[in-house]
Amino acid sequence: MIVMRLSTKGRYGVKAMLDLAIHTSEGHIALKNIAERQEISEHYLEQLIATLRKAGLVKSIRGAQGGYTLAQDPSQTTVGEILRALEGSLAPVDCVVEDEPFECTNATQCVTKKIWEKVRDSINDVVDSITLQDLIDDYKKMNNNDGYMYYI
Repeated sequence: MIVMRLSTKGRYGVKAMLDLAIHTSEGHIALKNIAERQEISEHYLEQLIATLRKAGLVKSIRGAQGGYTLAQDPSQTTVGEILRALEGSLAPVDCVVEDEPFECTNATQCVTKKIWEKVRDSINDVVDSITLQDLIDDYKKMNNNDGYMYYI
């Protein structure tokens, strides 16, 4: 059985970015706080955030009041951007990686390449259609305590 999985970089990166988005009203957020809430090693989180900062997805401020914030509104950042910043291409096989030519001796008669292109495109379509704001909205729905109270 072949399973395509994201590494912890991608999974934890999305969690960290969602945490920043949820707590954006608090100003700059310390990595320690994100690490504690998300149960991620602070050292590992530093590496992820550095990559996300280089990709222009987060901003940092040094000092006592420092920390991290999103570089743009949550509605402008997609899960796809986060995953590609941390994981690289989301293509399932090397021969369909975007912007990276791959020499395959069977390319001219490969029937399955079309399948892998469709899988890649479908994955990209899904992750590019989900913004951090969508995840915030889902988080609020899941954690809404204003539901109806039924008495019997």
